[in-house]
Amino acid sequence: MSAAAAPLPRRKDLLDIESLAPEEVVQLLDTARPFKELFTRSVKKVPALRGKSVLMLFYEPSTRTKTSFEIAAKRLSADVTNFAVSTSSVVKGESVLDTVETLQAMKVDYIVVRHSSPGVPNLIARHTRASVVNAGDGHHAHPTQALLDAYTLREVLPDLAGRRVLIVGDILHSRVARSTSRCMHKLGMEIGYFGPGTLVPDTRPDFARGFTSFADALAWKPDVVYLLRLQLERMHASFIPSLREYHTVFGVTPARFRQIRDAGIWVMHPGPVNRGVELVDEVMTYERSLINQQVENGIATRMSVLYSLQPVTEARADDEGAGP
Repeated sequence: MSAAAAPLPRRKDLLDIESLAPEEVVQLLDTARPFKELFTRSVKKVPALRGKSVLMLFYEPSTRTKTSFEIAAKRLSADVTNFAVSTSSVVKGESVLDTVETLQAMKVDYIVVRHSSPGVPNLIARHTRASVVNAGDGHHAHPTQALLDAYTLREVLPDLAGRRVLIVGDILHSRVARSTSRCMHKLGMEIGYFGPGTLVPDTRPDFARGFTSFADALAWKPDVVYLLRLQLERMHASFIPSLREYHTVFGVTPARFRQIRDAGIWVMHPGPVNRGVELVDEVMTYERSLINQQVENGIATRMSVLYSLQPVTEARADDEGAGP
């Protein structure tokens, strides 16, 4: 494998997209490319993080993100530990900081955190020497999803500047929408939002253009339609009349799919997909559907993130000339 780009200087954690300069985003995406090349080889591991430990601290259920991080860490030759929240002292009332203090004593190098409350990964990062990666905190941020989305788009649209992406659906509850739209904006893309009035924030970013109908949104001629999952588990009130009506007005119906296909528009979705709600089955086998490619690219992108971060203990060793 060819040498990857040098680690980002003095960056300990990845907590959001906002704090990354456009150059840092590009560097992370460029670093992911040689890691993806490993997937075609018989030996899919490199010794980049041999001897390092990665702790998976997931307070919320996850399949794609958690599995992707585990595979990424193991392919970098790191040791992976899963912290089982449901069988830990957390259920006895132990605070997040008490848990982190206990884990800190175990000398972990990286902590991958998912939590239902915004800001918890930032809180943990301030109280540990380990590098902290935000794997999703409430409806606030999901930076590695944004990076894998950008990486996936660069594979089919190498020059993203001036390209248009239409983000459709439950934007209000979506950390993916927040992080991905900001990441794509940093790469020069134009952003459009479309969804039910109850599920689009009143204070959308200045760079995002709003639409009130799917017809107007498609007339904008987006290069990409990014569909979001309806996050019913985060809805504590009635935001839509019914799933059927949502699909009729905001989903990719057979008629809209034909429009998308005829226009050659790429389709993305962070998963899991609700068939018959966000989209019809035909979208999943559409030649310009990037949904499965997003899953595959999540591993390479998260390998890039783990490789590029620098725990405080490692940084101090470097300063003293001892090396990692």
